[in-house]
Amino acid sequence: MHVHKPVLLEEVLRLLEPPAGESLLVDATLGEGGHAEAFLSRFPGLTVFGVDKDQEILGRARTRLQRFTGRVEFFHRGFAEFFEQFDQAAGRRPDRILLDLGVSLFHFEASGRGFSFRKAEPLDMRLDTSRGLTAAELVNGSTEERLQDILREYGEERLARRIARAIVRAREKAPIARSDELAEVVRRAVPPEARHGRIHPATRTFQALRIAVNGELDELERALPAALAALAPGGRMGVIAFHSLEDRAVKRFFQERARACTCPPESPICQCGGHVELEILTRKPVTPGEGERLANPASRSAKLRAARKV
Repeated sequence: MHVHKPVLLEEVLRLLEPPAGESLLVDATLGEGGHAEAFLSRFPGLTVFGVDKDQEILGRARTRLQRFTGRVEFFHRGFAEFFEQFDQAAGRRPDRILLDLGVSLFHFEASGRGFSFRKAEPLDMRLDTSRGLTAAELVNGSTEERLQDILREYGEERLARRIARAIVRAREKAPIARSDELAEVVRRAVPPEARHGRIHPATRTFQALRIAVNGELDELERALPAALAALAPGGRMGVIAFHSLEDRAVKRFFQERARACTCPPESPICQCGGHVELEILTRKPVTPGEGERLANPASRSAKLRAARKV
């Protein structure tokens, strides 16, 4: 059984320690429930709302957290949708919000959906298998220009044009249906010196397609302001990002909401009537120590940022 290790666990528990007495944490990307389990074990007055768009992994979290029955509620939906539909007047507002934007080890090792370029699986990559285009449909149905844009924007792939052209040529012979087929197309497309580097040559391509298939950056941009609106005054929000695009979006959002004025720099006087909404708690992002990186290599790119609602 593949179990995802929650990253930066002690750091998250410290920065998002709930207030004394009864409180509510929204773990908006519940995954296998590792962070939630630690919070529920350590803080007996805490209730957790666990949110995840993947029905299968939500079931795994239910099993893991079954001993906390009565203190956990589960929600099958995306985190942006959850916060956009959150009815502040109808119930408790969360005192703490956690967004762990990483994809679970389960998805790479056991989901069978083509997240890993090291496996021969149907090229799906959807977190919510009930909706949206699969990665195969995106790969086989997009124009070369669209593929190039996806690889460059979401994967920051410097060989985007070369890889997109190779994908189009390969699919002219037969549709690309499996993850290993796509990985081989990418491997052959890159120069020989790029085939044996520190990371697999298909890493950025698979990242880009996963982000595009699941609308991950768009969802994050929608979720951050909605989560802040739902958060109780004085509440805290923490976000763990795993690549630069996510981390930049979180950093920019926190910085904008920590300023009183959001008018453009060229504006001679303030016209927005803005006020400070957030106090940033992490001057720099918190990253894993050497011990965690060695014990859990998947944590090596994690960055945690946290802020308090003023």
